Amino acid sequence: MSDPAVSLDPRLTPARPDLAARHLEGIVTAERFVAGEPHRVIRAGVPMRGTPDPTAPLATEALFGETVTVYEIDIEGWAWGQLDADSYVGWLPAEALAPAGAAPTHKVVALRTPVFPGPSIKLPPTELLSFGSRLTLTGTRERFAVTAESGFVFAGHLAPLDAFEEDFVGVAARFLGAVYLWGGRSSLGLDCSGLVQMALNACGVPCPRDTDMQEYAVGAPLAFSGDLSDLRRGDLLYWPGHVGIVEDSATLLHATAHFMSVVREPLGAALARIEASGTPLRSVRRL
Repeated sequence: MSDPAVSLDPRLTPARPDLAARHLEGIVTAERFVAGEPHRVIRAGVPMRGTPDPTAPLATEALFGETVTVYEIDIEGWAWGQLDADSYVGWLPAEALAPAGAAPTHKVVALRTPVFPGPSIKLPPTELLSFGSRLTLTGTRERFAVTAESGFVFAGHLAPLDAFEEDFVGVAARFLGAVYLWGGRSSLGLDCSGLVQMALNACGVPCPRDTDMQEYAVGAPLAFSGDLSDLRRGDLLYWPGHVGIVEDSATLLHATAHFMSVVREPLGAALARIEASGTPLRSVRRL
């Protein structure tokens, strides 16, 4: 299998005929090259699209506090840039971004957490932040963490950025029942590769965004004879355009458009159902 990044995958390469990142000068052809400016996402669940069009399909999603290198902001209010976490390139609404400012210190480890304008759960929340969102803490007040960006968050829903979980399958299982959303990466909706990426990142394991990228980069290939007893918890099953997580030798955990949800499905039945749709299992990866 070839590395999808070798051919300067446009999903990961900030280059257009008229504009490209300065570090690509001499590698790609463009009318001009710019260094880019660091920005931070200041809204929850910000869409990134392949074109500057609100009706374009969702390519991926940027979470609150994630950073992006912006190469252009057009007159229509679209920012073209590259997410720093997984190098995805696309267009975001510029109003959802701000200069990078202080580096984040903590991340949200609850599935969702409300942001309050003061240290009281009785106040109407101003935002709901999803798992993986990043915040800069400036202090504490009672049970709340005081954030530099947005207000007060229950401290028990946060952890330092360098605190990692140990069981990515358990992390993925927290999203059970979340709606399937093409391009989504949040508790309010996510797709199959987004679920895997979020769960692995929570355990400190780098993971690309899309299934074809993951199939090359995550873990090592496992020869699979078709005997389900050969599989173990945490194995990743890849079909063209889909990925699922082996929860145990009898259960597949995945975000699937078939059920429009994150579900547990009997492993044997899932393999048969997906193959019957004309998409046989292509590979198995083991961390």
